[in-house]
Amino acid sequence: MGMDTLHVGIGASVEPDAGAAGAAAARTATGQLGGRTPALVIVYASAWYQLPALLAGVRSVTGATAVIGASSSGQFHDGGATLNGTGPGVSVLAMTAGGYRFGVASVSGLAGDPFTAGYEVTRAARAAVGDDAPAHGALLVLTSGQRGDPQAMLSGIYRVAGAAVGVVGGAASDDGAHTGTFVFDGNRVLDDAVVAVWIASPHPTPVAVANGWRAEGLPMLVTQVDGHRIGEIAGRPAAEVFRESFLEPLPARDDQHPRQCAAHAFGLVEPDGTQVIRGATIDGDGVLHTWAPVPLYSAVRAVSCAPEDLLAAAEQAAEVALAPGGARLLLAFGCTARTEILGDRCGEEAKRLQAAAGDVPTFGFYTYGEFARTTSVAGYHNAAVATLAL
Repeated sequence: MGMDTLHVGIGASVEPDAGAAGAAAARTATGQLGGRTPALVIVYASAWYQLPALLAGVRSVTGATAVIGASSSGQFHDGGATLNGTGPGVSVLAMTAGGYRFGVASVSGLAGDPFTAGYEVTRAARAAVGDDAPAHGALLVLTSGQRGDPQAMLSGIYRVAGAAVGVVGGAASDDGAHTGTFVFDGNRVLDDAVVAVWIASPHPTPVAVANGWRAEGLPMLVTQVDGHRIGEIAGRPAAEVFRESFLEPLPARDDQHPRQCAAHAFGLVEPDGTQVIRGATIDGDGVLHTWAPVPLYSAVRAVSCAPEDLLAAAEQAAEVALAPGGARLLLAFGCTARTEILGDRCGEEAKRLQAAAGDVPTFGFYTYGEFARTTSVAGYHNAAVATLAL
């Protein structure tokens, strides 16, 4: 194989000792590179670990290579999945540069000014690849999962990257605890930050997203909203409209999982007729909340799904990203909400994702929201699968 061939290695560990787990997974990953030096290392790990110690373990193997990553609620690769709710787990991807060039950057202060954070991290990541970088590109983005307005951050990214650069990634998660999510840059564990990798490429790098949700009714306008709280839809109480929109009654609220969307949500209608999913829940006071802000006077419609719909969507996301051919790796980002809906069938998603990818390795984690901006207006998704083929 030529020097421009991308080589990848993947390792995983469920060792309870953080440093030992990180080192073990990194040794397996780098050992699959055939003696080649990695250009980028990606780490997804349970927040159960002492994360600085885990990164130290990884870097004891990978040395000076750039390391990025995120805390997770589970990882998946090569058709297998590990959910972290019952214990530790870490997955490590090591890759050579191949024909790509990687520029890494991170910016803190995501909660206070997400637009500026997105703008600055994109400028820094782009500058890190140099002026003579290949013409095409994509931006891999990981964020602290409970910080800031992700759509505002994407607007800042767009100001720099424009429409020609696809954006893909996910919001860090924490085993469903919702107490603290983190991203990694080198040996740093950051809790209010975005880390980004500009992937300069000699050819287009396709980003794809699919969700598997289907509309339950006609579009309706949001007529009163305050951040994540929707007050009115079509001039009526939003929670009342939401309850009436489904043939099956909504499940009882689960205070242990306040973000759980079951199989009911909103679809934010895009100008091209597609829909971006917004998970929704009715709190104990009867107020409707969405997982990400919905703009005033935007069009939404009630959506629902079944397990088979979600599994088919994962295959679709893989097939679209891989359609141009020649890929050596499929990066994927799946939502924790999907694992709650799939239940005992959760492992099937990783299997079907890999089956659609064929011989191309897959690598990903379960997020608190997915980034996938291609040609649509919005780029932050709930309960979807986002993919990037390299």
